[in-house]
Amino acid sequence: MTITATIESLGQKGEGIVTLEGRKVFVPFALPGETGTLDVDGERGRMTSLSTVSPHRAEPFCPYFGSCGGCQLQHMDAASYAQFKTGLVETPLRQLGIDAKVERFVLAHGAGRRRATLHARKDAAGYMRIRSHDLLDIATCPILVPALKRTPDIARALGAAIGECDVSFTATNTGIDVAIRNAPKGLRAEKLVPLANTLGLARLAVDREMILLRQQPSVTMGNSEVDLPIGSFLQATAEAETVLADYVLEAVGRPKSVADLFCGIGPFALRLAQVAPVYAADSDRAGIVALDKAVRHTRGLKTVTAKTRDLFRDPLTRFELTFETLVLDPPRAGAQAQIKEIALSKCRHVVMVACDPKTFARDAEHLVQAGFRLEKLIAVDQFAWSNHIEVAATFRR
Repeated sequence: MTITATIESLGQKGEGIVTLEGRKVFVPFALPGETGTLDVDGERGRMTSLSTVSPHRAEPFCPYFGSCGGCQLQHMDAASYAQFKTGLVETPLRQLGIDAKVERFVLAHGAGRRRATLHARKDAAGYMRIRSHDLLDIATCPILVPALKRTPDIARALGAAIGECDVSFTATNTGIDVAIRNAPKGLRAEKLVPLANTLGLARLAVDREMILLRQQPSVTMGNSEVDLPIGSFLQATAEAETVLADYVLEAVGRPKSVADLFCGIGPFALRLAQVAPVYAADSDRAGIVALDKAVRHTRGLKTVTAKTRDLFRDPLTRFELTFETLVLDPPRAGAQAQIKEIALSKCRHVVMVACDPKTFARDAEHLVQAGFRLEKLIAVDQFAWSNHIEVAATFRR
């Protein structure tokens, strides 16, 4: 069906919304106030021509924008972009009765993303096309750090060698760390060693099994050098890690004791240990080992007690939460089980970082109901031109 319509608002994924016969139609790359011709198929629409263009429309900088399913927001100017991103944080809180405003919106793209996953085939490599399982072959990705400029070529070379797979890249201090996932069954991974050497990779892993190690991938965190385990979590940009760590350090102050829960490989724990003893816990055993090694090789730190613990199934109980301050940085699922114990504990100061505004809002609601006050809410934009946003906030009883 072809219609002429005006975009009314933006959805949570950054798509324009048109109401048609009482139902919503979602139109990618469209802005509120724009009028044009739409091809409509169910709840999906495609703008084929514009008769009224929004003053907030910007010129995308990537030649693949509009075809690639990676970035959704390059057509927005800075003001509307910031408004959309802060709305992603404030709306879920408001829906749960928490009237909190983002005090600071921080652009934290820095030099670009230091992590990326490309899909590879025998003859192509890139991201999936928008609303499709078809692969878009790309020559470059301008949102990545310069050190990852070769990633499409590397992914194509690996795809040509083994066929369809997913290839994850991380830029590290010692070179490019590559992990292949969903490799073809029966693959003799050792045959990739000569190719990995030719490509100059620091490390190559296939389905979490190390195939080649030329140089141990490492990253700098505060005053520490941390060996990066295969598959361990790392913030998407170095700039965002710094911004979030600075926020955490300022919010924590100088406590007598602090717990860093969901600590990963220690981006907060290693910095916090410069001012206070730290208890650090995470379910990632390899990450805890890496953190413990970094602590042993860093001078001037207070005691860091690093433990492997599944905080979803086995959260610290209210009786164990005797720390002056708690820092949490849970994955996308949030920290529901741990938050319930914090609410029942005597803890009076919590600093939380989150990558999903909805689960953050759910966990924040539980703390607020337990007598905490939400303060210093910030939005940190490391997932530039996407519909994702990082959140940080402080809670005090």
